[in-house]
Amino acid sequence: MQTLRRTLVSILAVAGIGSVSAEPYNTFDGEGFPACNDVALVHNATSVEDIVSMVKDAAANGTPVRASGKGHMWYDTMCSDNPDTIIIRTEDVNQIANLTLEEGAESGSVDIEAGVTFLQLAEYLHANNASMGYTLVNWNITMAGAVAMGGHRSAIREDSMVAAGVLSLDIVNGNGDIVTIERDNSNDDWLAASTSLGLLGIIVRMKFKIYPDFKVFAIQKTLDEDDVLNGDIYGMIAPYATANFWWWPYMKKFHWRYYDKVPLTLSAQEGFQNTFSITDTEAVIAKSTLESGKYLATSNMFFETTAFSIWSAPNFREKTTQEAITEWPVYGWNYDVLIGGLYPDQKPEWEHGLHGKTLELAFPVTLANQMLQRVRQAFDDELKKGIIMTSTYRSGINIKFGRPYYDFLGQVTYNTSDGADWSKGAIMFDFPSFKPTIGDGERFNEPFYPKLAKTLIDEFPCRPHWTKNTREVFGNATKNLDPDHLARFKVVREKFDPQGIFKSVIGEILGMYD
Repeated sequence: MQTLRRTLVSILAVAGIGSVSAEPYNTFDGEGFPACNDVALVHNATSVEDIVSMVKDAAANGTPVRASGKGHMWYDTMCSDNPDTIIIRTEDVNQIANLTLEEGAESGSVDIEAGVTFLQLAEYLHANNASMGYTLVNWNITMAGAVAMGGHRSAIREDSMVAAGVLSLDIVNGNGDIVTIERDNSNDDWLAASTSLGLLGIIVRMKFKIYPDFKVFAIQKTLDEDDVLNGDIYGMIAPYATANFWWWPYMKKFHWRYYDKVPLTLSAQEGFQNTFSITDTEAVIAKSTLESGKYLATSNMFFETTAFSIWSAPNFREKTTQEAITEWPVYGWNYDVLIGGLYPDQKPEWEHGLHGKTLELAFPVTLANQMLQRVRQAFDDELKKGIIMTSTYRSGINIKFGRPYYDFLGQVTYNTSDGADWSKGAIMFDFPSFKPTIGDGERFNEPFYPKLAKTLIDEFPCRPHWTKNTREVFGNATKNLDPDHLARFKVVREKFDPQGIFKSVIGEILGMYD
């Protein structure tokens, strides 16, 4: 019956006939976590031609359209609030072709379609003795989606923006035509498409830069909070191919992890990182503890202390045997160590009912110490009131970094009107937190979170992550974006989508439809 309803809705919605019953389109967190509050249809595209056909029909009828891969969102900002919106899911449009990597060459290329995920491409490339380098994000994201939303790895020495690996893009524009955009920093079309937010159209193909396969090591050390807040943060991150911190504010500790390339023959170990999966027992304990933490700071203190202890050990297994790796450093193939995925006998945390909210803002790395010190001050101000704040996420507060990369809307662009020095890169403050299901569903000391966001946006030059912030955060953070970048992006947006059928809440907040 559900399939029949979707089919009938498809006919009505695309044809623009009358009104149709709308329902939420959810993020990866599932029911109760909408990426779009009301959509008329979710269409599972089967080919690039199918996507073109859907967009042409929608354009003819003025029907709003948004593309979605894995729903890697946290808030209801993916669509506009138009209940006639059609979601075109791209997961099944996932062909990989034309791999070119000559023996002895430093790099090559491969063509991928809209729904190809990082995990799918990594496995394909590894089977062909190739890799995508360091332009990585998470296993549960499509490559095209990551490019559209400005996804990035944590690195200053190496390119970290996923878009940095793109050689050309094929976008279905608002007329249903495929437009090819080549990498060219002198072309505003490219500078807009590089982080397009889906406002120009649907990325259906990309030519992506690849490299010979390689192995890396991972090392993690525990630092006292003062070593980071008053230390040489740039000096701890920039020397390595990729590096980041995890902050444990109640413990006043940081985990510092860094990775770099090693010779293929250095170690036979094949480490595989667990990014989101947990056992059933761990899930039950974590959920009961965190639910009670809505009311009891002591539960949150216990959770952070326990999570810190667990995260101090390698979150890796030997891929060939599934045996736990217990000592640092860890060695393995680049993607398996840098990203990894799920252990085969476990499920991701959200399938266990562990859901969250988050906040991510990027700041010039030259202001890294001041920004983190300001966050510590915010924690201490709560403590003066008798409120103990903690991390309620399994790996703490994620502190990431980004190499400078020029485009209009990326988090790590530079030469902007705010006068800040972004030329050395950016630091990202990524603050995930557990969302309870009991009571009113609000977090422990809920007012703290929006207050912290406002403080950081008002006191520092910063930019929002495009999938990890609320409408309110976007509304406040827009003042920190370069007006010239926004104006030039808007010109490209109007050229690619004159009817505005790819409109989103974020696009509206940015003034792209004024």
